[in-house]
Amino acid sequence: MKVFGQRLKELRTDKGLSTMALGKIIGVSDMAICRWENDKTDIVGENLIKLAQYFGVTVDYLLGLGD
Repeated sequence: MKVFGQRLKELRTDKGLSTMALGKIIGVSDMAICRWENDKTDIVGENLIKLAQYFGVTVDYLLGLGD
């Protein structure tokens, strides 16, 4: 079961951010955010780290490997 998309969407909506706003913050398109949230594409490397840092969570949390 993929957890990343669900956790990303929860974190984003908890902060009241649109996909466009979050995309601007980390330097990707709003479509990239949508694809990640819907588990259409996998996130890799630097963007994963940027999201974890922005939301103050671990990469393991985002990937569903920890709570």
